[in-house]
Amino acid sequence: MAFPDKKIPDIGSYANGYFDQIKKAAASIDHEQLSKAAEILTGVYRAGGMVYSCGNGGSAAIANHLVCDHCKLVRTDTNLASRIYSLSSTIEIITAIGNDFSYDEIFLYQLRSLARPGDALISISSSGNSENIVRAVKWAKDNQIPVIALTGFSGGRSAQLADVNVHVAADNYGVIEDVHQSIMHMLAQYIRQAHMEEHLIGERNF
Repeated sequence: MAFPDKKIPDIGSYANGYFDQIKKAAASIDHEQLSKAAEILTGVYRAGGMVYSCGNGGSAAIANHLVCDHCKLVRTDTNLASRIYSLSSTIEIITAIGNDFSYDEIFLYQLRSLARPGDALISISSSGNSENIVRAVKWAKDNQIPVIALTGFSGGRSAQLADVNVHVAADNYGVIEDVHQSIMHMLAQYIRQAHMEEHLIGERNF
């Protein structure tokens, strides 16, 4: 059943329902897929490859935020050289590609120009069906670039194509995006603490 499925009279009741949906959505995450995602990212970071991220709308904000946490945070107190690039942040080339070719090509065009063996792609799409996301995911798969897809709703084509699908079982965009943001943070924090000296963990803020 979708949330909300009827009018809710006060914000307190809405908040209770919304946070209940987040709890259920978070509990739906497959820990094996989460572990595989962490393994891919750790491998790329150790080898000095590049991780590309992409998303539309609210998912673009998560893709951009990922650059901060997976670059600055992961490198702090570790020996990892994490390198991150958001394909959603380059407004000049996005608008040029969208205007001159097609909005469906905005991530694929960049990825085709930049990605190399040893890199990885994180796609963030609640529906999993955004054409510009699917095209980037398919190209990455065809060119041996491992793909981690964060999805919601039914998962869409991205879920089927990706090497790893961290799926959030929910049908509310806000809930899905909130949990995707949490997944992004968890991956960064987990990888960081796994590569820190034990005595530093309790002394640092995460």
